[in-house]
Parts: sequence; structure tokens; C-alpha cells
Amino acid sequence: MGVEPWFNTPDGEPLRLAALRDRVVLLEFWTFACVNCQRTIPFLRRMHGQYQPGFAVVGVHSPEFAFERSVENVERAVREHGLEYPVGLDNDFVAWNAYENRYWPTMYLIDRAGRIRYTHIGEGNYGHTEAAVRALLGEAVDPAAETKPAS
Repeated sequence: MGVEPWFNTPDGEPLRLAALRDRVVLLEFWTFACVNCQRTIPFLRRMHGQYQPGFAVVGVHSPEFAFERSVENVERAVREHGLEYPVGLDNDFVAWNAYENRYWPTMYLIDRAGRIRYTHIGEGNYGHTEAAVRALLGEAVDPAAETKPAS
């Protein structure tokens, strides 16, 4: 993704979505000072714990303000919010721009073939998002499917 550093990955190694190709991925763009983003955290933590294996939550922290660019501030926020899933710091907006993202928070559901199948902007609508996760987890994997990698 061109995002670094990473928190909650083995040895802080960069995470590549291609490494998660066999899973359904909930990718969230967020920033720690955003109240709406903070309100999504309980849902994301629950999803992370409830739907493994076969499912992964990945956070991409894309700062809105200068103080949100600090590695120490992001690391503290990850710790204080009890996030156990991988979170990458996207200070240069590499992933943000690759996804043509414009809002915090935004969630993307990426299927096992690497295709974006669902997008939700803002907080709320958690039941619908969870239903979409369950539907994707229930789909058979089609190895012959043509895909455009989600990065």
C-alpha cells in the first residue's frame, strides 16, 4: 500500500493486501481525532474478534491535521483505543489516493479475490455492514475470477 509505519503487524512489517487475498478484508480509512471515526472503533474491534479466521480488519490512518501525522500520537491512539488489528500510517496519502477516498471514516469490504464489493462512508449502518461481511464470508472462492487488485 505504500503506507508506513505499521502497528500490530509482526515486527512492524508493512502489510500488503495481497497477503490477505484468502480473506474478506474490512479496510477503514480513519484518523484518531475524528469523532465519527472514534465511534466506529467498538464495531471494528468486535468484528475483528468475531469473524476470524477468514476475515481481517485493516486500519489506514490518514491524518487531517498536523498533530495526527506524529507516529507517537498515532501509536498512542492505537494503544488507548485497544486496537489489535493492523493499522498503517498513511501520512503521504498513498493509499487514500489509490482508493480515491475523500471522507473519514470510510469502510471498504474487499472480497477474497481482491475486489471492492462494498463501501460505507461515515459512522453507523453497522448492521448492514456486518450483513455484507457475512455474505462475503459465505461466498465460494472462484479462483478463475478476473480481478483488479485492491492494492
